[in-house]
Amino acid sequence: MVARSFIHERQSAMKAIEITQFGAPDVLRECVRPDPVPAAGELLVDVAASGVNRPDVLQRKGLYPMPPGVSDLPGLEIAGTVCGGDAADLAAAGFRLGDRICALVAGGGYAQKCVAPIGQCLPVPQGLTDIEAAALPETFFTVWQNVFEIAKLQPGETLLVQGGSSGIGVTALALAKAIGCTVIVTAGTDEKCAACLALGADHAINYKSQDFVAEVKRLTNGRGADVVLDMVAGDYIGREFECTAEDGRIAVIAVQGGVKSAIDAGLLLRKRLALTGSTLRARSVPYKTRLAQALRANVWPQIVAGKVKPVIHRVFDAEQAAQAHALMESSTHVGKIVLRWR
Repeated sequence: MVARSFIHERQSAMKAIEITQFGAPDVLRECVRPDPVPAAGELLVDVAASGVNRPDVLQRKGLYPMPPGVSDLPGLEIAGTVCGGDAADLAAAGFRLGDRICALVAGGGYAQKCVAPIGQCLPVPQGLTDIEAAALPETFFTVWQNVFEIAKLQPGETLLVQGGSSGIGVTALALAKAIGCTVIVTAGTDEKCAACLALGADHAINYKSQDFVAEVKRLTNGRGADVVLDMVAGDYIGREFECTAEDGRIAVIAVQGGVKSAIDAGLLLRKRLALTGSTLRARSVPYKTRLAQALRANVWPQIVAGKVKPVIHRVFDAEQAAQAHALMESSTHVGKIVLRWR
């Protein structure tokens, strides 16, 4: 048997942000942990920035357990430099020590060091900072999977994004506009609607003061949206049946509005609608690797060309993770929240 050659610069311990118990944002505390050790097929990353996402909040509350074998530290996306891994794996993937990468991880991202499956690592697009790169993986993987691979959004179609000012929302908006789609978003304030319009949305609906079903029908001359990206679920699903076009596709990726919905099955049949749901965290490494390859081929060139840009709302020092989570839960942000490791 040929021994595998692992190369890494070891640090005896690292700073990290842990969940001390399930609860409010203040249960997040800075701690010291041993450096993670990369297994075969993994890179060790010296983390410069970590993205903050809604699933991190759910994990902190005890509502989103990590998959078996995954770090208990929160954090699903990172950016930094490669500092370790198997020499053969590095060479096969085209990475070298010191390369700047961003990565989708199943956990452990709130730390100075993190291991990531090589297939889920992507080079930082030219011209982006580590802060901007850390805002890419979780949202871009999720949007590509649901809007483009599952719902199969096509150029010229109309996309309805429920929650257009969120990190997922602004990403879906940018990617859909990049291929020539009409984008309608919903948001909870006039200010958020204005921000989405400034980012390129064709129409923005304040769901607190307007009926999004009636507005989508009006804006599409009664036809409806071809694809709906739904982070709400609950009673939204039944209402979306009413404002989705024939052969429309509804992709549910979160249940912020509840897990139960009454639907009109007659509309489902008559309009030939497709209703799908998915989560990404527990999917296999090969599946996520395929998504990474699709992003590198289809989206990374648009980022380099400046046609698609990450939207950063605010950056916190890592030890301010509790404040970052409080901002996330306030839902006053437009775009991404990122932690910076100093």
